[in-house]
Amino acid sequence: MRSDTIKVGIDRTAHRALLKALGVLDEEMGKPFIGIANSYNTIVPGHIALDKITQAVKDGVYSAGGIPFEFGIPGICDGIAMGHRGMLFSLPSRELIADCIEAMVEAHAFDGLVVVGSCDKIVPGMLMAMLRLNIPTIAVTGGPMLSEKVRGEKVSIKDAFEAAGLYKAGKISDSELKLYEDFCAPYCGSCQGLYTANTMQILTETLGLSLPYCSTSPCASSRKLRIAKLSGVRVVELVKENLRPLDFLNERSFENAITMDMLIGGSTNTVLHLPAIANEAGIRLELDKFDELSRKTPHIVSLDPSSKETVVDLDESGGVPMILKKAKKFFNNEMTVSGKRLFEIAEGAILRGRDIIMVERPYRSEGGIAILKGNLAERGAVVKVSAIKEDMLKFKGIAKVYDGEESALKAILNGEINEGEIVVIRYMGAKGAPGMPEMLLPTAAIAGLGLQRVALVTDGRFSGATRGPCIGHVSPEAMEGGNIALVENGDIISIDIPRRRLEVDLGKDELMKRREKWKKKKIELKGYLGRYLKLVSSSDRGAILE
Repeated sequence: MRSDTIKVGIDRTAHRALLKALGVLDEEMGKPFIGIANSYNTIVPGHIALDKITQAVKDGVYSAGGIPFEFGIPGICDGIAMGHRGMLFSLPSRELIADCIEAMVEAHAFDGLVVVGSCDKIVPGMLMAMLRLNIPTIAVTGGPMLSEKVRGEKVSIKDAFEAAGLYKAGKISDSELKLYEDFCAPYCGSCQGLYTANTMQILTETLGLSLPYCSTSPCASSRKLRIAKLSGVRVVELVKENLRPLDFLNERSFENAITMDMLIGGSTNTVLHLPAIANEAGIRLELDKFDELSRKTPHIVSLDPSSKETVVDLDESGGVPMILKKAKKFFNNEMTVSGKRLFEIAEGAILRGRDIIMVERPYRSEGGIAILKGNLAERGAVVKVSAIKEDMLKFKGIAKVYDGEESALKAILNGEINEGEIVVIRYMGAKGAPGMPEMLLPTAAIAGLGLQRVALVTDGRFSGATRGPCIGHVSPEAMEGGNIALVENGDIISIDIPRRRLEVDLGKDELMKRREKWKKKKIELKGYLGRYLKLVSSSDRGAILE
């Protein structure tokens, strides 16, 4: 066992003494040592119940004959970090999480690993570490938040963000605004809709790195605790079998994850995270692969922000196993950490509530995410098609340009944006911000104000809660001298999602003339962001560190 490095032999007497200081018994020294990376904290709603979930994992490890050792890792709440400097740290924390887990596992020579996490960058960072380390490992994801109602309708955190725009537009009163504040995030768990957190949990299960139903079982449910306990049991079995992630995870597994993303209309952030995770397995996922699979995959599940259905509703419809069962022809039958192949898991799918998986009557014939290219995005841009109304799939508008989110949000809330315009927010990319912050506040304000024919284009990214014609991840980004840096107020921008085009109505000569005048923005940063800025790649590469 790997852990023999720290516990076997005369020269490890001091090591054993330190282990005994933790309460390890002589008769436990020969058992598998299991590291448990827990992102529990008391600042993130998706994480406040992870202490209980982790205890269930530890109980499972003990019952199976292993010795669990728990350690903490960082976890940022994107919602709380939204709209201020804190959001610069969100995406960069993904790499920090992967590094923290790698350091703890390698330093202590654990035989196996369980990662217990929730929310946007935490789960991707954990999966990166799992594949980088490639020791027997299983993921336990925290699960979705339950919803309550306001004005007779089920609400989610998206509605709280949009409430500011509704209030500004005079559509709700002070007391109604307070209701959204009080009831849009009423429980523990990842925010209710198919935002980045829940999308990544579902894709973790689809990749085969967590047990069936782990991703959609609500945070507060007893089933979540039972799955966590079974995961603790399973990791000890994995150590005994010496079954590691890269023994069963392959390129077809990642195609499954992308396919699932398209079927359910998941967050655009997966286009950043899946390539970064695959990179740790030595697999390169190109943007074109996402669009290739989107073209031949229907959109069969519509969840918030595309509808009022939540991830808990999907769970009652049978979760990931039922999607695998009903849309079997779109998937590869790959092995999973459970020891079963995907189609074997699918056969046991259970429908407990309304069936919201529309295989026979898909919402669209193509997937929920599209990759656009053109002279405004030569290396690509990403849009969540599933959250756009049909009449905005083709749109031409006048550019209103802002060098940053703060000035754009101020203009939107001050009523400076009109129907028929396209808000361009630049210098928000992986290098330009840096850290590629999410911009839910501007998109939520546009929706809340009731602007129907306004689009948004950025080299930054969006929350999974964003809805409407919002195009992000424009690459090359402004900081790299991409053409988005050359756009001026009054330019005409054309969006054609069916043709996958994003164009600014400027000829090559005009672009060249503007480029000669353009000067690269200077950014001076210290600390972690300073190091991140020097190493981060562009968004079309997954914003990995090079």
